[in-house]
Amino acid sequence: MAPSDHLLELIQSKPDIRGLLRASFDFDIARKESGNGLRLSSGAQLEPIAGDFTGGSYFLCAEDGGRRAVVFADSEGSGGLIAHDLSSALEKIVGLGWRDCLGFSGGGDLEVMQASAQHVERYLARDNPEIAKQRTRVTAALSLRNFPVPDLVIRLHAAVSRTEPDYVVTTDDGGVYDPLFGKYAEPRLGGWR
Repeated sequence: MAPSDHLLELIQSKPDIRGLLRASFDFDIARKESGNGLRLSSGAQLEPIAGDFTGGSYFLCAEDGGRRAVVFADSEGSGGLIAHDLSSALEKIVGLGWRDCLGFSGGGDLEVMQASAQHVERYLARDNPEIAKQRTRVTAALSLRNFPVPDLVIRLHAAVSRTEPDYVVTTDDGGVYDPLFGKYAEPRLGGWR
């Protein structure tokens, strides 16, 4: 059994962890219906494994050297590589407000991403005082590694930077998804408060 299959089965077998992933980390393995007609620029098919509340989808790519990379595609037409295996993807998903970190990355500037990550962490702790405990619970249950936020940002930046040329998300009709790096450095209405 591939490591990604084992990890997905482990999530499925633990309803409390599955619920935390869905409610606190927006990774819902019951939402696999999205992503029809998407593939990689290489022509490789994508296997949907989870979705989020906004219509985004997580996909496993074809196996490469025993590992299956993870690609994310949102409902707004952005997509790309987030990790070279499911464990690494989940470490970022659980340990970091990764979507906002990318969304406010100044076009992929690592320093801007680090600053955004610190703001996002402050908001997460304010909005969900249990987030640290929930992260610990999920990482322990799934045997994931804990990394400090700055290290997760570096790992996320490195993965997304390797989207081209092999992990660009395309549509059956020839459309190409935008990169996951957002162009803004902070929210446009009022900045980080």
